[in-house]
Amino acid sequence: EDVLLEEVCVLCSHVLLQLQQNLFTQRMCCKRQSHFVYIGQDISGSPVSVDMGTCRSHCGGASRPPHETGQQDYSKYSSMLEFLRSKKVSDVSRHDKQLSASEIICRPSCGANQVCAPTAMRVERVLLLEGPREVEVVEECHCEVKLSQCLRVPALRTYYSETPYETVVDVGGCSRSKGSPEGFSCVPTKFDSALVETPNKVDLIQTVVTCELKESCYRVPYVEYYYEIVHHADGVKEERLKEIDVGRCLGGCTTGNRCLLRSPSNPELCHLWAERQSSSCVPQGYESQSFLNQHGLLRTVLSITSCLCQN
Repeated sequence: EDVLLEEVCVLCSHVLLQLQQNLFTQRMCCKRQSHFVYIGQDISGSPVSVDMGTCRSHCGGASRPPHETGQQDYSKYSSMLEFLRSKKVSDVSRHDKQLSASEIICRPSCGANQVCAPTAMRVERVLLLEGPREVEVVEECHCEVKLSQCLRVPALRTYYSETPYETVVDVGGCSRSKGSPEGFSCVPTKFDSALVETPNKVDLIQTVVTCELKESCYRVPYVEYYYEIVHHADGVKEERLKEIDVGRCLGGCTTGNRCLLRSPSNPELCHLWAERQSSSCVPQGYESQSFLNQHGLLRTVLSITSCLCQN
């Protein structure tokens, strides 16, 4: 009996050691993986798919349900010793409080307060049938800390990579804040611009200045200026500069599944993705402002007051 007990302890120790080694390997893994996206046709009419990359937060394969892994309950064995002898580490039972192999495979690679995110991206220009397009390609990934506040964070983009005009711009982004109210996320609300020298003079790059907690579809300020004619009671005509915040709708709404080609052996694995649909976040409420323009004619300008997701 003592011999059997000792053998059980040795086998248990071996199983626990293997589990710890597997989990350590998972935590150390945060890397770029291929993520092909179909973006259209080139000028010859051929389909164009770009490997935009994605940051994988798990090192192992996709989780599989118990019936696919051939797992069996401990109750089918005559003793714990027989169970430990017959099972491999990858086939640990899901019975009661024991960890399943699928749970081990799918443990996050980063810490509890971290996320596997891009640390370097480049902007590629692709000439399509309908005109030139820009796509952002993930180059490297790292474990990024989830902040408790909504803040503007650095986001480096490389333009005109591997050319004499290669330039790195901090376009900015918004933190992946934890503990946000349900339905809200940290999104950009104020923007600026940066100039990038190119073979065709310069490009104007939009950058993020400020971030706030907003719903997925939200309104941001967008100021326009007009000349306004004002007639005073004493007969004097004055020309003023009128500022109107007409607003814009930003954000996006869920548009369904974008997978174009799935793996025949593993339906959960997508080989080719469709490009994200254009935002269906549209104006909901508005108000109007009327004034006399430089020609003495009444002009009306509409301003967005709220936005919503369009079905």
